Amino acid sequence: MRIKHVVLTMAFGAFLASCESDDNESLEPLGAYNNGILVVNEGPFLNGSGTVSFISEDLETNEEAIFNAVNNKDLGNIIQSIGFADDNAYVVANVSNTIEVVNRYTFESEATIDEGLSNPRYFVAVENTGYVTNWGDTSDETDDYIAVINLNTNTVESTIPVELGPERIVANETTIYVAHSGAFGTNNIVSVIDAATQEVATTIEVGERPNSLVFDASNNLWVLASGGSSWPDPENESAGVLSEINTSTNAVITTFNFPGVEHPGFLNIDGDNLYYNLNNELFTISILDDALPTTSLFAHATTSLYGLNISNGKLYISDAVDFSSNGTLHIYDIDTATLENTFTVGLNPNGVYFNE
Repeated sequence: MRIKHVVLTMAFGAFLASCESDDNESLEPLGAYNNGILVVNEGPFLNGSGTVSFISEDLETNEEAIFNAVNNKDLGNIIQSIGFADDNAYVVANVSNTIEVVNRYTFESEATIDEGLSNPRYFVAVENTGYVTNWGDTSDETDDYIAVINLNTNTVESTIPVELGPERIVANETTIYVAHSGAFGTNNIVSVIDAATQEVATTIEVGERPNSLVFDASNNLWVLASGGSSWPDPENESAGVLSEINTSTNAVITTFNFPGVEHPGFLNIDGDNLYYNLNNELFTISILDDALPTTSLFAHATTSLYGLNISNGKLYISDAVDFSSNGTLHIYDIDTATLENTFTVGLNPNGVYFNE
């Protein structure tokens, strides 16, 4: 009888282990929109709604307006960007002054943040707090700020005043970096915000109109500035600048000045290689190089380049086409310079996000 009891006990233990394994598997994110690409489509300016498209990881599914389909309502006017925190996605509607909080895998609406925002642009999360760049009234160059959002209550709890034109925002643990492109004006700084004190610790001068910023494996921050525009004063046009910032000291340690009046954009990083766009051509530079490249990897066939993302050796180009009809997403293999796929997406696609 004792032997039989031991055998039954072992069998029951195996059953419990099996159940525990099943429970662990069920903890994996489930939903129609995990493991794929989310494409932000701004939509028409001042009327109508923007959308989000979903393209599956195997590139077999292309579904437009997924928020509308799941929730039977619109997202809002000019969908600017998406940010993530744990299982949630934060969809920023610029003109509507709202952020739609959704489950990132099902796209079911969980909350709408519609107070405390004024021309919101980009979102980043640090622990249970979200930080959103806001231009404020674009005719007032002194009212720009970062909205501080309690992610448990989905409310704006406070604001951090910053200089003109906060745009892209990233975080390195509890330090937040904000590129100030200048909104409809011009600026040339990166603000450094301490999340613990929720104050601007310092500002770092870079090139005119910084448009994108990425961290490398050493947590140094690379900032690409497009340079001063020829409009409205051609004499003030200036070339782009690529800067490397040591995040331990917040000092610029490397500067690459582009020749003439070249205006690069859309900085990305994949491994140790930085990538950027210049005149509809893709360029790359290693973080160890000491000079800008003189030749591109390849030219991409884009009518109206509106977004550029790189991941795992693939180039994702958002093409707004004519800004009045549905745009396209082009996917290239970087190593072979081959166009592998083209998808029709929504109106004015400005970038992709990888929902893993």
